[in-house]
Amino acid sequence: MEITPDPVCLADFAALARTVLPPHVWDYLDGGSGAEVTLGGNRRALDRVGVLPRVLTGVRTPSLRTRLLGREYAMPVAVAPMAYQRLVHPDGEPALAAAARAADVPYLASILGSTPIEQVTATGAEVWFQLYWLRDRSLVDDLLARVRAAGCRALVVTVDVPVLGRRLRDLRNSFRLPPDLVPTNLPGGRDDLAHGGTPGVTPVSAHRDTVFAPALTWSDLRWLGERCDLPLVVKGILDPTDAVRAVEAGARAIVVSNHGGRQLDGAPPSATMLPEVVAAVGGRCEVLLDSGIRSGVDVLRALALGAAGVLVGRPMLWALAVGGRPAASSALALLADEVRDALALAGCADPATARHLRTVPVG
Repeated sequence: MEITPDPVCLADFAALARTVLPPHVWDYLDGGSGAEVTLGGNRRALDRVGVLPRVLTGVRTPSLRTRLLGREYAMPVAVAPMAYQRLVHPDGEPALAAAARAADVPYLASILGSTPIEQVTATGAEVWFQLYWLRDRSLVDDLLARVRAAGCRALVVTVDVPVLGRRLRDLRNSFRLPPDLVPTNLPGGRDDLAHGGTPGVTPVSAHRDTVFAPALTWSDLRWLGERCDLPLVVKGILDPTDAVRAVEAGARAIVVSNHGGRQLDGAPPSATMLPEVVAAVGGRCEVLLDSGIRSGVDVLRALALGAAGVLVGRPMLWALAVGGRPAASSALALLADEVRDALALAGCADPATARHLRTVPVG
């Protein structure tokens, strides 16, 4: 599908995606939990972060290169894990992974992907696999073996979903997955709960609550770290105390995230908690920011608040919906241009320098 007019910012992809997606699918992507207070708070919190630029630094063309989990990437950005990408475009996960490969950034593959992980890693992308804990621990073992065999570079455990947040837009729309869309990375693949209907409960929620374990503990996380030789990333932490415990359990990186405002409504914005988490871990692991990133300036804000990098979620689905892999590549290229401009305007030679910038509250 041709992209007309050409987007000049990530928000332009949102406007175009809304015109091509069915309303109930748009609401599924765009919505949050409850009254969507946390969803809106993510954006407001980032907008309140003022970054003090440095002048006369002699920087003309900054380098975006950065290291995450011991590997060098083109910029301090990774594509966030998002379920059922074929819901927005038939090419789904491989298209977005291929765009990430072309941009030389990590692609985080969801356990609820609609394309098998083997087809995703076959794109040549640097793939980190995102895990929700299965009820049967032996199935977790089996999945870990499959993920390693597929060539994934890291394991990302999402810990902020004991139950699925109550998403009112989906309830009002009686949202359910189409019959041909199945979670191909789960044992057995298809689960009809995700396509049925129960009054007051979305099929996606019923499916998640049946397949995944609701009561994880720190001992489970330590067990996982001992079983898996891939770098362990813990996603969904807001409390600095939890961040410290994650490091003690073996985490190589932490993603400060409120799940894009889709879990506990009323949780603080991720950007608000980022500095406290960075201070608490004291350099013992990398810290990434997720939830609300929409521009290169947002990436700069995250770096100035202490993050090693960010995850970008919804904007990549907007682009995928608009035009598949070409549009997703355009979105990542546009974001790279914005990050480069933001670093130059802030007087920073690279992302590491940006972490020494001061921030002040504005607005």
